[in-house]
Amino acid sequence: MTDPVRYPSSASAPVRTKRAFVLLLMTLLVPGSAQIVAGDRKLGRIALRVTLCVWALLAATLLLLVLNRSLLINIVANPFASLLIVVVLVALALGWAFLFINTLRLIRPVLLAPGARPAVGIALVLALVLSSGSLGYAAYMLNVGRNAIGSIFSAGPAIDPVDGRYNFLMMGGDAGEDRTGRRPDSLSVLSVDAKTGQTAIISVPRNLQNAQFSEGSPMRKIYPDGYDCGNECLINAINTEVTNEHADLYPGVADPGAQATLEAVSGTLGITVQAYVLVDMDGFAKLIDAMGGIRIKAGGWVPMSGDMIDEANGIHGMPLGWLPAGELHLNGYHALWYGRSREFVDDYARIQRQQCVQQAMLKQLDPATLLSKFEDIASAGTKVVDSNISSSQLGSFVDLAMKAKGKEAKRLTIGPPDFDASFSTVPDFDVIHDKVDQLLASASEPQAAAPVDGIVQAPAVGGRLQAAGLQQPTLLAAGGALAQQPTPPSSDFTPVTTTPDGEPITEAMLNQLKREGNEQALRELVASNGLCAPL
Repeated sequence: MTDPVRYPSSASAPVRTKRAFVLLLMTLLVPGSAQIVAGDRKLGRIALRVTLCVWALLAATLLLLVLNRSLLINIVANPFASLLIVVVLVALALGWAFLFINTLRLIRPVLLAPGARPAVGIALVLALVLSSGSLGYAAYMLNVGRNAIGSIFSAGPAIDPVDGRYNFLMMGGDAGEDRTGRRPDSLSVLSVDAKTGQTAIISVPRNLQNAQFSEGSPMRKIYPDGYDCGNECLINAINTEVTNEHADLYPGVADPGAQATLEAVSGTLGITVQAYVLVDMDGFAKLIDAMGGIRIKAGGWVPMSGDMIDEANGIHGMPLGWLPAGELHLNGYHALWYGRSREFVDDYARIQRQQCVQQAMLKQLDPATLLSKFEDIASAGTKVVDSNISSSQLGSFVDLAMKAKGKEAKRLTIGPPDFDASFSTVPDFDVIHDKVDQLLASASEPQAAAPVDGIVQAPAVGGRLQAAGLQQPTLLAAGGALAQQPTPPSSDFTPVTTTPDGEPITEAMLNQLKREGNEQALRELVASNGLCAPL
């Protein structure tokens, strides 16, 4: 009866205060231990067994993280396993909270000195937040991620690498109210080495003609010689045509248009593309906002174009605004405009800017950003319209993404700067296949050399690229001939911020030229806007 731990009535006030804090600390560090030494030993033993089991599971998790990270992520991403983990976390949070309440009863606050009661109460609240609060928040965040995974990814079968690589078609879709189905205006294949994570990006222009469907594609029966029905048969029109007219050729397929586009890209590039992700433009902007924006170095001014007023000549009305040359921190809205604007330049400048935005997103989506903004990023991720990637393989692909982190991606564009601008109109598919094979072979080599500083750029227009210090080497033209195109600049390229006469380029100057209808002068001043580097 004189033991102050189990019988505090006979203890002095300082001992009671010390005992209270010790019991709270024991419950925080070793749940159940306070009950064993000062309360219901049966309850303490049960709690201690649970604690030891949790510690064992944590140790196994850490071991799995080191030895088989992809398996661990697959377990967490599995809808049934993740639901079980959420339930267990909630149960542990409630159980831990119950132990703290029981510990408070053991402390017997009425025996404490009046001045010590508030301090003990504050310590109890802090301990509850650290313990039950953390577990409850972890359960909530896991459930957010679980719902996002269920909304974005399919429950279909897993895919195997082909020739040692996973090939994913990334499509940026624009679904206007007047369209049936989404028109993918941005097409690029992300090819990842299944072992090393070394990545190659192949950009396909939206205006590519005579796209070849892969063997076995239902569309090959309709277009055996390629998607050739005139100037309207661009590769980005396949999605809408199949959605509207040929969906019956793809029974049981969730998105026939996206699947047909995947088959066209596969046949055109001469590789097997196994999966696709179609991202709505609105979701793209929300994702960048959720990340806190992206940072880039822009080589030239980019217009935020107004409505089209002369479709035949591609002339827009007054711009809604301008994105200046130099270092920029873009929110989702402005990043979307930066990647989609093509006024005064061609599609290939836009492709280079889109690649740059992708690089910036990958570079800046680090673990700290992901953890601190996880809920917003997961919510924005549900804006991904469609994907046939199986959720069962997320662990493998996340593991590959971690391996690819910090490695420069190899790049090829089926257009400038790698081909002449006319190549997409009369493509030579043997040449495309050869260039793609070379790219993937180099991307599979150990410590494959990266392109110069990872910079991408647009083709030369006028003399503005020469003002940025670029040279003019030879590159492939239509049919494999050689054409003059610019060399990728170094990472220290100078953004074009002045006219050839040295006058600073301003938004007012550009708008005045637009009012005067001087489209040629505008083209020359913004010709370098394909130059871009992620910061």
